[in-house]
Amino acid sequence: MTIFGQIDSDLLYPDSDGKPMAENTEQYRWIVLIKENLEILFANNNNVLIVGDLLWYPVRSQLITPTAPDVMVVFGRPKGKRRSYRQWQENNISPQVVFEILSPSNDNKEMDRKLEFYDTYGVEEYYLYDPESFQLDGWLRQNNHLNKLWQMDSWISPRLEIKFETGQGELVIYRPDGRKFLNSLELNERAEQAEFLLEQERLRAEQEHLRAEHLAARLRSLGIDPDNLP
Repeated sequence: MTIFGQIDSDLLYPDSDGKPMAENTEQYRWIVLIKENLEILFANNNNVLIVGDLLWYPVRSQLITPTAPDVMVVFGRPKGKRRSYRQWQENNISPQVVFEILSPSNDNKEMDRKLEFYDTYGVEEYYLYDPESFQLDGWLRQNNHLNKLWQMDSWISPRLEIKFETGQGELVIYRPDGRKFLNSLELNERAEQAEFLLEQERLRAEQEHLRAEHLAARLRSLGIDPDNLP
């Protein structure tokens, strides 16, 4: 559509690059695990946007090819629906933290391009995980550039305050309170267990109340006022 000869911005900056979110079950599992647990972690902060596989346009130019991080975190932007992340419409705030999960089709050239993109456009922390080899790599912005982190085991993200454990094979991520990132089934089991414990506590309190009422009735039958007991 054209208005006074100006092309609609949706045509200039499409919302999809035509690529799938994930190419295999492991890549998808890790994308969802990281994205959903970060959503839970920052659920009470309305100014932290967490999205998965969303095209990021860093500048208003068709000369710059956008990229879609597997997961990206933007502090200072409100939660809500996005068709793409057009930085000039977001107070020019670039994502501070991005995650990429490797798939077999990702070659070195593509990942080098992504690293250069994140370095150029202001990402503060970049994490790259290979679920096949259990290899976690990280970069931290220092002196205005993303620099490689050489020790990732027990590394704590400065922005997210989550901890990465790589010493036992598959990556394990912990929240700041020490709780582990859980998948949807594990989260559901925890919720059901918490609900069961609450119900047990409710039944216990109800039984105590009934015992107290029974004892009070017994005392009254003996001519003793339970309310006047020392």
